[in-house]
Amino acid sequence: MPQGFIVLIRSTFSFITLFVLTRVMGRRQISQLNFFDYINGITIGSIAATLAIDISRESLPTFIGLLAYTFWVMLLTLLEQKSRTMRRLINGKSTIAIQNGKILENNLKIYGYTIDDLKMILRTQGSFNLSDIEYAIIEANGQISTLLKTQMQPITPKNLNIATDYQGLAIDLISDGKIIEDNLKLLGLTKEWLLKQLVDRNLQVKDIFYAELETSGDLYIDTYTDYHPSKEVKDEQN
Repeated sequence: MPQGFIVLIRSTFSFITLFVLTRVMGRRQISQLNFFDYINGITIGSIAATLAIDISRESLPTFIGLLAYTFWVMLLTLLEQKSRTMRRLINGKSTIAIQNGKILENNLKIYGYTIDDLKMILRTQGSFNLSDIEYAIIEANGQISTLLKTQMQPITPKNLNIATDYQGLAIDLISDGKIIEDNLKLLGLTKEWLLKQLVDRNLQVKDIFYAELETSGDLYIDTYTDYHPSKEVKDEQN
């Protein structure tokens, strides 16, 4: 059998296996991955790649290795969920970097952070002055959470005793020119109601790239045809 065909079969099998195992293990956002998760992801991916293209190795032992590694990852994840001690052992724990406005240099060194690293991360969060920070905590995944000093925190309607209206999540009704009928039913609306809203705006479903209903009752619509002011000016001149 040609090597190319063997690689194709093994790659397909490896892809399906990796897809299934990834769904079984669950998902975390990239920003939530700790060092343990990161290394596991690289290792499992490496084993899957070996299973796919290294035809000098038998596929069964590599496949067993992939299953075994996934099993241990899932077991440790389960122990992590059940035990606070295991959670700290696997993930580490949060460390205070700034306390009461004072930088704790020794805690920075524990995570290998320099003052420049700290300042850079704080700037990405909109804090350009260290004097604005009351607390900064290095989380287990390496991210930094901050608490601004009271006088630097933004004013909210609650601070001013201003009543506000409820604002929840908008529900998408049209995506890529197709009506999402399940969401219409969820809202207790009909397809006829939606079509009437479009007719009132001289639009058809096929014209709509995306549409959503906000909690205020307003219907947001984005059409496939983008508005270009420069083109409009040019057309007027012609």
